[in-house]
Amino acid sequence: MKAAVLLRRRVVIAKDAFAEIVIWRVPESVEPSDHAFKYRLAYVVGDQCVVRYDNERRKGVPRHLGSAETSYSFSTPDQVMEDFFSDIERWNHENGRS
Repeated sequence: MKAAVLLRRRVVIAKDAFAEIVIWRVPESVEPSDHAFKYRLAYVVGDQCVVRYDNERRKGVPRHLGSAETSYSFSTPDQVMEDFFSDIERWNHENGRS
């Protein structure tokens, strides 16, 4: 089985902001993850990525909020999207974009 794209979408949030969401089902987990998903979710304002979730081989499962990187505990594709959009809402509020 090859990787299969489950979702690939660009969501326009504002004139200068969008969310890019890509989620694949993969035949083998991406180390050190133990689930069958590879994902990349990014919120871009202007030309700057201000919120990003991704799982990269050997790097773990980071969540990027601005310049800070924290770990993220993935459970399901639906949950990662819910958490991602919650962080977008928080970032917008904290940066006067509500």
